[in-house]
Amino acid sequence: MAEKILKIGVVGTPGGWSSENLADSVAERTGYRLLVEMNKVRLDVNEGVAWFGGINLMSLDALIVKKIGSRYSADLMDRLEILRLLHGQGLPIFSPPLSMLRVMDRLSCTISLRLADIPMPPTTITEDIDEALRALAAYGTAVFKPMYTSKARGMAVITHGPDAREQVAAYRQENKVLYIQKIEKHDGCDLGVAFLGGEYLTTYARCNRGDSWNTTTASGGKYECFEPSRETIEVARRAQAPFDLTFTCVDIIESARGPLVLEVSAFGGFRGIRETSGLDAAGLYADHVVKQITK
Repeated sequence: MAEKILKIGVVGTPGGWSSENLADSVAERTGYRLLVEMNKVRLDVNEGVAWFGGINLMSLDALIVKKIGSRYSADLMDRLEILRLLHGQGLPIFSPPLSMLRVMDRLSCTISLRLADIPMPPTTITEDIDEALRALAAYGTAVFKPMYTSKARGMAVITHGPDAREQVAAYRQENKVLYIQKIEKHDGCDLGVAFLGGEYLTTYARCNRGDSWNTTTASGGKYECFEPSRETIEVARRAQAPFDLTFTCVDIIESARGPLVLEVSAFGGFRGIRETSGLDAAGLYADHVVKQITK
């Protein structure tokens, strides 16, 4: 009897390097390739099934979520809710939709980290401009962050001073709830500490030696090899543990006060891992999922 072909779909963005890489890796191991675009999925709530291009997603053996959309927004939460229904009816999904929901909202992620006693930069949440200015006066300089974003999109650095009120008021026109985080001094690099199945995988650095306040590759940051301290790895391990994510990268800076967590990623990145350590994160992820659904 012929061996059953595992049908594992990948939720991602067509043409996206990480999405295509993961779909290829899955296909190499299973002989089946399906890249699912969530904006083209139809959910039948009563029947409890979702369709993509004529394929009933409940007929798959599993789904791996690499990207739920090209840019973070509250709309992506609705896509995760579709997957939550499928997962609740027995379809294995990596990472579990509820886990991703808890980290995609920046405030939800931050509160979970605080409740787990994870060290973070001083952070203030408010809807009031006067309260925001009080926090800014205490911090000196802070980054204002949208609740749904990636790669520093929509963030603004504001310094306490005569123009601060005008800048904060302008920012609040687009962001009702103000998420304000003190900018801590560090060496110009932030770290991506990667975990697969809760186990430490590797660490890479994003470094910006120029004038930009952030280290994203979109702002000129470059990936560099990095060997973290045991303390940094342990803080990152504790940070990702409450979320039960299958694959994630914990963003950390090493400050004078020790390792400080910025966020836990819902999806994690593959490119930085490959460029700095040579590890094939997509292949390792695919191997992990195959093992989980066949054991």
